[in-house]
Amino acid sequence: MISRPSRHCTVELQALPSRIGQVRRIVSAQLRYWHLDPLIDPAALAVTELLTNVHRHAEPDKQCTVEIVLMLDRLTVSVRDHDPRLPCVPECDPMATRGRGLALVASVSQSWGMHARDDGSGKVVWFTLAVPQPAAPAKPPFAAHGAGRTAPPDRTDLSRPAPPAGVVRERAPAARSAVSH
Repeated sequence: MISRPSRHCTVELQALPSRIGQVRRIVSAQLRYWHLDPLIDPAALAVTELLTNVHRHAEPDKQCTVEIVLMLDRLTVSVRDHDPRLPCVPECDPMATRGRGLALVASVSQSWGMHARDDGSGKVVWFTLAVPQPAAPAKPPFAAHGAGRTAPPDRTDLSRPAPPAGVVRERAPAARSAVSH
């Protein structure tokens, strides 16, 4: 397993419609920087929903903090605001145009949750996404053949060009000595 150090990004903002789009672009750019392109769409959608909830429901103000934390195999995105009231998850009417934000967060994330802050100064709503593991490097096609050889033979004939890297040339069989009986 590849070990990744913890990475962290924090953005403080007023959850206003114009700022929500900016934060969506910031989250996308940060994930691109961390080479997590497959997570951009679900993270951007979920953070947009959480910030929209702050805009629509948070009191006494719309000030909030978005925090992105990357640890090994998990990306966690949280939104902290000053309203201690936890959101309720209503039963969704399939025809409703509102009230489905947390259901969307749940559908695109690995896990999600919320908690009131210990000091009573607000709440945190968060979601996690599984970090895709990098593909294992492919083995060279002839890895089993010549596995004991550690370096190519010395080139003494410089009049012929060297083969391109990775090209294996067969050696001509050694000349047989003619022995007459």
